[in-house]
Amino acid sequence: MVRGWYTAASGMLAQQQRLDSLSNNLANVNTSGYKRDLSVHKAFPEILLRRFNDDGLRVIPHSDGRWGSVDSAPVVGKLGTGVEENELYTVFEQGSLRQTENVFDLALEGEGFFVVETPDGERYTRNGSFHLGPESLLVTKEGYPVLGENGRIQIKLNNFYVDSRGTIYVNNDFQDDPLRLVSRRENDWQSEDILDTIRVIEVPRPRYLQKQGSSLWRSTEDSGEAAAVEGNTKIRQGFLETANVNPVTEMVRMIEVNRAYEANQRVIQAHDESTVQLLRQVLRS
Repeated sequence: MVRGWYTAASGMLAQQQRLDSLSNNLANVNTSGYKRDLSVHKAFPEILLRRFNDDGLRVIPHSDGRWGSVDSAPVVGKLGTGVEENELYTVFEQGSLRQTENVFDLALEGEGFFVVETPDGERYTRNGSFHLGPESLLVTKEGYPVLGENGRIQIKLNNFYVDSRGTIYVNNDFQDDPLRLVSRRENDWQSEDILDTIRVIEVPRPRYLQKQGSSLWRSTEDSGEAAAVEGNTKIRQGFLETANVNPVTEMVRMIEVNRAYEANQRVIQAHDESTVQLLRQVLRS
C-alpha cells in the first residue's frame, strides 16, 4: 500500500466537499435571508517519522549496576495521514437590508427566525419575501402560512402595518387609501387596531439547525427547543435581508480549492509514476 495515494485522495475529497458548499453559496447569493455554509475539516492523526537505519536505542549504564536507555533515533518529521470533513457549519451573520417598498416584505434585524406552517410541522426561515395567499393569508413563496402568536395571519392588501416589534395593525378604513396608510407613523396606531404579533423564535444552539430547502430550517435535539426571541431583534416592513454571501470572497476561495485539488492530483500522479519505475526495476533485476 502506498500511503501517499490515500492521503492525497482524502485531500481531493475534502476539496470536493468545500467546492460543493462554495457552489451552493454562490447559487444562493440572491436568495433573501440565506446563510452561507462553511465546510470544516479535521486532520487524521499524524505519524512521527524517525530514521529506521539507526537502532534508536542508547543504553546508559549506572555505577550500581543498573542501566537505562533513551531513544536516540533522529526525528525526520511528521507525516499527515489525510483529512476528513468534520461538519458543514452555517455562518449566521446578519445580512444587509435591502429596501423593496413592498408591504408584504419583512426583514429581521438581529437574531431569530420567522415561523411558518408546513405539512411536516413548524419550520423556521429568515426569508421574509411573503405575499398574499388564498383566504387572504400571509404566506411564503411556497404557499406556507406565516404564523403569529395567535396562529395564521389574515390580512388584506392595503389595510395593515407591521411595527419594529412585529405587532400587526389592521384598519380596513385605509384599504381604499394606501397613501394614508403609509403616511401614518408607528405611534399613530391605536390598540384597537392590533390584529396579532408576528411570531419570532430563537434556539439555544442555532449551528445545529437542519436545513430543509426552500430557505426553511427545523430544530434538532442538538439545537434545542425553539422559544420566543428575547434579544433586540427588530422587524422591518418593506425590507428584505440579503444573503450574507460575498461573491468575490467565494470566488477566491473557489480558486484556492481548485489549486489544492490539482496539487493532490499531482501527488497521486507522482506516486503512481514512482511505483511504476519501482516495479520496472524489480522486473529487470
